[in-house]
Amino acid sequence: MKFLFSYLKKYAWTMAFVIFIKLLGSLGELVLPYILEYLIDEVAPTKQVSTAVFWGVVMIVVALLVRFLNVYANRHASQVAQKSTYEMRRDLFWHSVNLSGSQMDAFGLPSITSRMTSDSYNVQNFTRSMMAMGVRAPILLLGGIAVTLTMDAGLAVILCVIAPVVVICVIFISRKGIPMYTKVQQLLDTVVRIMRENITGIPVVKALSKEDYESRRFATANEALTKGERTAGIVMSMPGPVMTFFLNVGLTLVVVVGAQRVNAGVTKPGVILAFLTYFNMILNGAMGLNRIFMMMSKANASANRIAAVIQTADALTPIPEAEAAHTDSGDHIRFEHVSFYYGSTPEDGGPHMLGDRQMSLEDISFSIPKGGSLGIIGATGCGKTTIINLLMRFYDATQGHIFINGKDVRTYDPDTLHRMFGVVFQNDIVFSDTIAENIRFGREVSDEEMHDAAEDARAAEFIQRYDDGYDHEAAILGANFSGGQRQRILISRALAADPEILVLDDASSALDYKTDAALRKAIREHHSGSTTIIIAQRISSIMTLDKILMLQDGRILGIGSHDELMATCPEYREVFDAQMGEGR
Repeated sequence: MKFLFSYLKKYAWTMAFVIFIKLLGSLGELVLPYILEYLIDEVAPTKQVSTAVFWGVVMIVVALLVRFLNVYANRHASQVAQKSTYEMRRDLFWHSVNLSGSQMDAFGLPSITSRMTSDSYNVQNFTRSMMAMGVRAPILLLGGIAVTLTMDAGLAVILCVIAPVVVICVIFISRKGIPMYTKVQQLLDTVVRIMRENITGIPVVKALSKEDYESRRFATANEALTKGERTAGIVMSMPGPVMTFFLNVGLTLVVVVGAQRVNAGVTKPGVILAFLTYFNMILNGAMGLNRIFMMMSKANASANRIAAVIQTADALTPIPEAEAAHTDSGDHIRFEHVSFYYGSTPEDGGPHMLGDRQMSLEDISFSIPKGGSLGIIGATGCGKTTIINLLMRFYDATQGHIFINGKDVRTYDPDTLHRMFGVVFQNDIVFSDTIAENIRFGREVSDEEMHDAAEDARAAEFIQRYDDGYDHEAAILGANFSGGQRQRILISRALAADPEILVLDDASSALDYKTDAALRKAIREHHSGSTTIIIAQRISSIMTLDKILMLQDGRILGIGSHDELMATCPEYREVFDAQMGEGR
């Protein structure tokens, strides 16, 4: 809860005001039965109508005032809850998008999603309820007991015996609920992950007729979540029936003992009626505390999950240049003996291990001059994309050094580093916005630069066919475009700012050979100042580049121009023959 209260500190005065208003309203509620008792026992016997009317009006005014104060306080409580949760959700989003690759791998995208949605809702719901019921419930509970002690100490003893039992029961059970709700949120992460995978992969699921299989997989996760929620719900719902039972026992005792005391002339009838009203208030107060404890159990688990992300230390903070490696090679990009692992522990063991962790890259060294070009080719999983992740410092290399403009990439501010790049990732997305905004992507890109980029990416030819042109709206994930159209929009985005370093990670896989060739020609002619890295499965996409890197299992098999690799690298020549044919 300390984490949650750190967001509520700035609203301390507003919260104090809400608590004060709630206090007045709760005290007003406690006064009403007392006035009723006075009317029945003191005013009614006098048969003075005017006095009875006066106190009746007083009761109405107090009741209306109580209603107004409660509504007013609840409204302000909701505003504080909304504002504080907004700030928490904002910080959660900011820290999520700034997590390093390894940190994001550890949390998982589905978990981040559920923390942003259901966890933040649990926190907001508790914050609102804490101010709305957190004052009223204990005031009604304790105040009701205190007032009844002044009215009839004999009857109040019944409450004094029952109340501690109820409170202990609530506290004990609520402490059991926190770890249960933490587990429920983890199960929710699994459900979100499966939903996300299936929604994204609907075409594959349908194409392979795996609807039943995926439905069963989802049902298993959903049943586990439902079982966890049911178990937590059963445990956390136990205080309600227990409190109701004990309080009803007390209510019965009040009626029985009260009747005897009235018959004996020890207690007046109005006191019994007031006692019954106070008993209902005490019951409502106890039930309110129970609801607060239930919400607190959920909110505590959720706040801890949110705090885990927000309080995660920045793993990729720039290091001082004095602590970094240096090079005076004059290359624009340089890798020196770079090795990297993702932290996995493969069961089968592998040929390239660091301790018990399998290497993704091993002893990678290459350089690219300013304005030069590099193609990277190799089988799936050989480490092609990992090279880009390290270059852009989404991860830090396990061993070795990476330089841009002679500086260790670890010394760059992340924003400065990433502004150097125009990049299309392997699984990049088109956002639900206009084509123009997808290309600009919040950058200061002029209309002329946007149109030129679309021309170079061969996207203009299909964009201009729309009546609204660049203002045409893209559906979620660009679902209203073909695969080739999406890739051309993404390439337009990468080219639009005329980047210092252009990275295309399998960005032309959906393009036909003619369009791919025209794209490569446009990059050579109009973006010759950019240092270009192209990852591809097709040799035709990279064979004209200055240098080609052939990877296998995270190691370099060969590096050089196309002609050099054809002469020196059998694996490269084998791929070329398979793709281009022997009669070249």
